[in-house]
Amino acid sequence: MSRETTSVKKFTGYHATAIIVAFFAVVVSVNMVMARFALSTFSGTVVDNSYVASQKYNDWLAQARTQQAHGWTVSPALRKADRASITITTADGVPLLGATMSGVAEHPIGQADPFEISFAQTASGEFRSVETLPAGRWKLKIIITQDDKDMRVVRDIW
Repeated sequence: MSRETTSVKKFTGYHATAIIVAFFAVVVSVNMVMARFALSTFSGTVVDNSYVASQKYNDWLAQARTQQAHGWTVSPALRKADRASITITTADGVPLLGATMSGVAEHPIGQADPFEISFAQTASGEFRSVETLPAGRWKLKIIITQDDKDMRVVRDIW
């Protein structure tokens, strides 16, 4: 009878330590990546008090229907040099003329204090901010007024 010998490596404490360290390294790495994504995409609180917001919900819907009836289309906010730029068109697709626009610029996660921002309309109908806009991501809470019509919009700008 011949007996074959096979070489089996023993599972040592070094192997167990390596597996545990590798496992936690993967877990920590994934958590750090997910936390980075969360901080870079979440713009802060939606409402400060959900109960109060629920009581105002129907009023907000009515306000949204009224604003939609104006037929205005507000473009995304663009950064041109160091100013914010927004175009508003009517239902016919022509620039909205004779309107005023103002608002507040807020940092989405509160790293800077909010400040008021005003806009001036150019000859082409585009609204450009009078104040310079610091670098980075900002949330613009804008109020557009023309005659007895008004519209409130929020636009993010990078």
